[in-house]
Amino acid sequence: MKNYFIKTLLIAFVGLLSFSCNDDFLEKVPLDEISNSSFWNSENDLKVYNNSLYNLVRTDENVPIFMGHRDGFNSHRYGIWHMSGFSDNTAPRHSRHDRYQQVRAGKHFPPNGAAPYGYRGFNFLRAINVGMDNYDKAQISDEVRNKYVGEARLMRGWFYADKISKFGSAQWVDRELGTDDDEILNGSRDDRDLVMNNVLEDLNFATQHIPNDWGDGNAPGRINRWGALLIKSRVALFEGTWRKYHGLSGADQWLTEAANAALELMQDGPYSLYQSGDPTNAYNAIHRMTDLSGNPEVLYWRRYERGIFTNHVQSYHRAYNGGATKNMVEDYLCTDGKPITLSPLYKGDAVYKEIFENRDPRLRQTVLHPDDQAIYRYGNHDFDRYTYPRVQGMSGGLRVYTGYHIIKVYDVGAAHASYNSSTTPAITLRFAEALLNYAEAKAELGGGTISQEDLDISINLLRDRVGMPHLDANPEMDPRYANDGISAVLAEIRRERRVELFMEGFRYDDLRRWKQGKKLESKDYGMRWDEANRMAVDPDGQVTVQSGMVDGVEYLEIYKGTDYENPVFDESKHYLWPMPISVLSQNPNLKQNPGW
Repeated sequence: MKNYFIKTLLIAFVGLLSFSCNDDFLEKVPLDEISNSSFWNSENDLKVYNNSLYNLVRTDENVPIFMGHRDGFNSHRYGIWHMSGFSDNTAPRHSRHDRYQQVRAGKHFPPNGAAPYGYRGFNFLRAINVGMDNYDKAQISDEVRNKYVGEARLMRGWFYADKISKFGSAQWVDRELGTDDDEILNGSRDDRDLVMNNVLEDLNFATQHIPNDWGDGNAPGRINRWGALLIKSRVALFEGTWRKYHGLSGADQWLTEAANAALELMQDGPYSLYQSGDPTNAYNAIHRMTDLSGNPEVLYWRRYERGIFTNHVQSYHRAYNGGATKNMVEDYLCTDGKPITLSPLYKGDAVYKEIFENRDPRLRQTVLHPDDQAIYRYGNHDFDRYTYPRVQGMSGGLRVYTGYHIIKVYDVGAAHASYNSSTTPAITLRFAEALLNYAEAKAELGGGTISQEDLDISINLLRDRVGMPHLDANPEMDPRYANDGISAVLAEIRRERRVELFMEGFRYDDLRRWKQGKKLESKDYGMRWDEANRMAVDPDGQVTVQSGMVDGVEYLEIYKGTDYENPVFDESKHYLWPMPISVLSQNPNLKQNPGW
């Protein structure tokens, strides 16, 4: 592991050398240094150079593709777990998460400089293109060379797909630029079709040339071909559904690419769902593991190691996530496979513990049931010291704003460890996503229909793991989704995605690609807060979160009294992010996005 980082630091220095000027007096190579002209010779040189690309993608706010946790202090607000704050899944209120609250409420504006996860990371693109300009110099076979070219092209394609998803268009650059490249430095953005066609070419090359197995034992190491297929499936699903619901051509081509890539991984790859043998903990278990090496479900993950690369994400997350929302909790099915609006098994939310009864086991493996505090040692205290839920303003224990405490990833040791000493891993790619991508793409291609066979090899494998009834190809429509303009089975596939991938960074992008941004205009609520619940949870009246009425019943209203109390989603502009002012001042030809 240490050798990996030594190599990374070395190549970062080499990268600087590669960008130097070409004056004659600089052509003499110092005997104790590596130069660009003498570097690109062997397979090891290409491997070491690509290590620097893996190093650059660890800066999640700069290159938001291989998402994990930021290291050190930066893990307080950048990383995969925090992305839910952009959506209606969680309700962060901490000032350090203002950016998430602003975007979720539609209260953001064109930034002066590039915003986190936004129009930035072009040093990463430059590093990729430097490699692309030099890989051919190595005296190795094309088969060996193309493994590393494939890595670079995978990263470039994914980088551009992210930019297109947020900004709609971008300048396509596939070579190292110099100061005399005026047509690009002062040029306009290329259209979506051109960029995304190039993205697809990059992803296809990667899936054809990256090896099935690098021989690293998923330690983790390099991305393999199966991971590249999952990335391709993710990118293609976003693009296909965006085109379909935003009125652009070519949707079916992209949806077909998404389905085919996922199916190849599902049928031919060595991965499968992790099974603990116990439906009551199988889902939760994988997300609380500290070492994911060899896990059959995990295609790619980020490792942390004390003394080398650590984080403080558990501590920050337990304090900042705000809790799961009422809307999220209500999306979990009952144990008969029906939504709470249709199932006779649903007991309502008047009594907190009854929310969990007769529900999809993933609810209790995601949100803390009061009786499970001792299982997780949630709050780092004995069971009888404090009762749960605990809401912001109360003293003692852990408090959240919604009353729904997230335990999907909670690890008591890391959550209460000394500063920046934790090694909590991050799952970047897991097999469950392939199953969800496949089902959704097939249902979209089928005009809202999907065969039972396709459901049984995808969604129903996820249901089997937690002991839930299979999804039928013709389910009853949940009234909550009757106005979404989609079929009942597609609504259930989307629900399954939300539940299975909760807090893994998907929800906000899913709502945008489905053109369901108006859902973000609904206020975020927490637990029921009528007199009975107030007396049961907060008899001393310490809670500082205000409440509001929903259909005549009182609930915690998370942002009441704040700048984000009344969220808006302007469909003429909020599906895309605004370009930074500083970027436009340097090159006005890039132009601002519509409405901004």
